[in-house]
Amino acid sequence: MKKRRPKIVVVGSINMDLVLRCEHLPLPGETIAASQCVEVSGGKGANQAVASAKMGADVEIIGRVGNDVFAPQLLRCLNEAGVGTQYVKACEACGSGLALVMVANSGQNSIVIVPAANGQLSRLDIREVASVIESADMLLVQLECPLEAVDEAIAIAQAAGVKILLNPAPAPKSLPNRFYKVDIFCPNQTEAELLTGVLVDGYAAATTAAKMLLDRGAGKVVITLGKDGACVAERKNNGDEFTSVSSLQVTAVDTTAAGDAFIGALATYLSEYQELGLACRKACIAGALATTKLGAQTSLPWRAEVEALG
Repeated sequence: MKKRRPKIVVVGSINMDLVLRCEHLPLPGETIAASQCVEVSGGKGANQAVASAKMGADVEIIGRVGNDVFAPQLLRCLNEAGVGTQYVKACEACGSGLALVMVANSGQNSIVIVPAANGQLSRLDIREVASVIESADMLLVQLECPLEAVDEAIAIAQAAGVKILLNPAPAPKSLPNRFYKVDIFCPNQTEAELLTGVLVDGYAAATTAAKMLLDRGAGKVVITLGKDGACVAERKNNGDEFTSVSSLQVTAVDTTAAGDAFIGALATYLSEYQELGLACRKACIAGALATTKLGAQTSLPWRAEVEALG
């Protein structure tokens, strides 16, 4: 009997990324020349949806695009990766989300986002497609869309008993309590620091931040640590348990969407009811592979590539 593909519903942003390749990231007041400019489909929601689909999940995305030349391209890229877009609304009064991504030769990046249509996603939009969320194995959400829309999606999923993975990115200094009470809370180092006040400069500090997040109600916490892998935290009857998960060592070309590759892989493997530590190991491989190519969705690896390495 063929195994059923897990169903993941993503509520999130859909952007067109303008990627500028630079020798280094500009300092305040500095003007530099870029050696290359490329248009690449992106947005945290779209990236994570594509990453999940490439890992083998059945994925639908709920979001908005604008009334511009980018919208058809953005939808086409999602469809080509296997992501369903029937719940993406077109916003007639504004353009699609836009991100200016500057990538240094070292692979580090700096990103400025214009929300545009993403900022129009509403609580009502989410209520209209509640049945889609209720039928999912997992809801995957981030914070590039209005918090009221994300809050509504979380509330619907919780009421239906659907597992929720929240990537609090970009992280505000505080979040509504409901946002912490999800099944998997997965920030990176910077986001964990903003939310807890702990300087997450390594695994030891990550365990301190993770415990604080567990105290706020998270079922499980995964803090990504870049090339150093991830810190996994679970609250069990005999106390909190922390695990260090190593990453694949690669030569980074562009770190854009590495976190999204991690999240998409984590969501898919966990939706298949695989153990958290193993799922995080696979996710670390996916994130590392994403840094070896330029761009967002263009860099996201396929499941076969991940499985070949782990």
